[in-house]
Amino acid sequence: MPGTYIPWDYVPVMIVFAFAVMIGLGALVGGLLVRPRRPYAQKLAPYESGNPPVGEPRYKFSVKFYIVAMLFVVFDVEAVFMYPWAVAFDKLGMFGFIEMMLFIFILLVGYIYVWKKGAFVWE
Repeated sequence: MPGTYIPWDYVPVMIVFAFAVMIGLGALVGGLLVRPRRPYAQKLAPYESGNPPVGEPRYKFSVKFYIVAMLFVVFDVEAVFMYPWAVAFDKLGMFGFIEMMLFIFILLVGYIYVWKKGAFVWE
């Protein structure tokens, strides 16, 4: 009958998920109830790694900082895609190999582009 299918295989997953949510919320609520609440001026003051703040808080970062951060994310995602490919390499055959070489080639073209633009040169 349409509409009456209940996926019983997912019930253990949902139980583990609900348990994880309860543990997380329980830790947050427990910390809220147990921690001491004694705010004072020095405690509420802003700080930078334990040092008093120096200069204007609205300091502008160089765009190169963001470019390098984005490159890190891109190559991190590349690594995330390469692990399952390496595990299933024997099942994918030549098609999977060609697809991964195309993926790496596209990333290499992007890497060469930002290299030529001088994104890795710090002043």
